Amino acid sequence: MINLSRPNISEQAIESVARVLRSGQLVHGPESETFEQELAVYLGCREAILVSSGTAALHLALMALNIGSGDAVLVPDFTFPATANAVMAVGARPVLVDVSADTYNLDPQCLRQTIEGWRGAERLRAVMPVHEFGHPADMAAISGIAKEHGLYVVEDAACALGANLNGRKTGTFGDLACFSFHPRKTLTTGEGGLLTTDNPELARRTRRLRNHGMERTDSGMRFMEPSLNYRLTNFQAALGRAQLPSLDLWVNDRRELAALYVENLAAPAGEGLLTLPNADPGHSWQTFMVVLDGRFDRAEVIAKLKAVGIESNLGAQSMQEIGLYGDALDTCKVGPHLYAQGLALPLYERMTPDQIRQVSESLTAVLSGAD
Repeated sequence: MINLSRPNISEQAIESVARVLRSGQLVHGPESETFEQELAVYLGCREAILVSSGTAALHLALMALNIGSGDAVLVPDFTFPATANAVMAVGARPVLVDVSADTYNLDPQCLRQTIEGWRGAERLRAVMPVHEFGHPADMAAISGIAKEHGLYVVEDAACALGANLNGRKTGTFGDLACFSFHPRKTLTTGEGGLLTTDNPELARRTRRLRNHGMERTDSGMRFMEPSLNYRLTNFQAALGRAQLPSLDLWVNDRRELAALYVENLAAPAGEGLLTLPNADPGHSWQTFMVVLDGRFDRAEVIAKLKAVGIESNLGAQSMQEIGLYGDALDTCKVGPHLYAQGLALPLYERMTPDQIRQVSESLTAVLSGAD
């Protein structure tokens, strides 16, 4: 079976985890603090704060900005539900914005239209652009619109560690940014996440919020405000540290493999059987998703690929179609189509060119032979 993804865990990384386990220092400790420093240097940001998951990072980002009941946050319709779930978790309202058909990212024109047409009872407070599958969002346009309307920007960079926009790493454009280290991501700590910011006050509060609201003072640790336990363990940090030196090499490997997909799927794309993703040079390619023509039933395509030893799946969800995030306004058209027809194909840095060709040929045969 050619799997959809595979974590890249070396024996050296396993030994790094074992070393920490033997030390007895299991919760947040020296490995975590060093990993935070290394990530800040890698990304080119002032502060990096490790947390227990990407969802925890999104939740804490909104908490740190005092977003809650009576507020609304603009989120892309096409994303993993964690984006909208974090908004709901603080008691705010997610406001869905459609995405671009080529990048799968928040459409700046739709963002502007949604803001200017907003008539809800809640106050718009922030926008959460997602760098979908590692494709950098149009942060210049999004940040400009947010500034015009006095909105915070929280980047959901869950899939985008290693991606860049004109040479600047994603996760360094917003007031806060959030990453995931889930096993589907290029760098993984099992579960785990990261917040980044250049604002020292936001960093200080986020660190407090991830640790039960505690802060070290001259008189010892004090509980400053009610909060949660969203710490990353010391042994998870060791696992991440062991992978970080290889990250750029792995991202480059993924870029080369994605280029092979584009080359090998050019024929069915030219025949209108599918649409290929936009190959932005800064893309980190956490996922390679094509969009099947509307004549195809994606579930049938997935089943036929599985029958020949190839795992595939949907790409992401449409928040509008899920129906859990308030009244369905039917304002999003692209997101529901991507949700219905998007097909994620196997992609991980240890794939071979022959495997890329095998997947491409199998998919082409399935689509060409469909009734």
